[in-house]
Amino acid sequence: MCQILNFRLTKIVSLSLAVATIFITASVPTTFVYAQENAVAALEEIEDVEEDSAIDGEAASADAEEDDNTASPLSEEIEDLKKAALELNRDLLILEEELLFPANSQISIFMSLDVGKYFSLDSVKVLIDDNLVASHLYTKRQNAALALGGIQRLYLGNLKSGEHEVTAFFVGMGPDNREYKRGATILIDKDDDPKMLELKVRDSSANMQPEFKFEEWEL
Repeated sequence: MCQILNFRLTKIVSLSLAVATIFITASVPTTFVYAQENAVAALEEIEDVEEDSAIDGEAASADAEEDDNTASPLSEEIEDLKKAALELNRDLLILEEELLFPANSQISIFMSLDVGKYFSLDSVKVLIDDNLVASHLYTKRQNAALALGGIQRLYLGNLKSGEHEVTAFFVGMGPDNREYKRGATILIDKDDDPKMLELKVRDSSANMQPEFKFEEWEL
């Protein structure tokens, strides 16, 4: 069994090196499909090794002393490889994003909530120049996460330079448990810098109803 595990660990190292080579030389988006598949394959191989290692440990429980001498280094090596594969996959995703969404055309739209008394969010749709670019249906758990201070990225895309209209439509339950539909619009001037917008939904104690607005982040 140890020979099999060593063979699989060698295969994992080869996969990781292959992914690293692709990561360094990548220049086109399609390359990332292959790179990420290799990263996933490496993670799957690591999980297989962990499963086999666990089975081997159970089958050889009678020989506990021998297992203690071999299991610890093997487990540490597996954890190190798993960590390296996860970090490599993360770096690939970051580089892919930079290539697919360059700064001079990038636009990001985020969602945040500070509600609970006057509004419960069910869904949101986002349009840019009357074209639907994002939509989302919210569960109670997602609402709770946003209410605790979480921020959701609703959209990441490219936008040519110039003036554009961004509109969001919200549906939810408002005061007195009645269906509540509202919208918010902002005009933006896209330049060569990344554009980041935040959709903010807030309870207004003064008006006793929710407020919806866009806020542009200053970079």
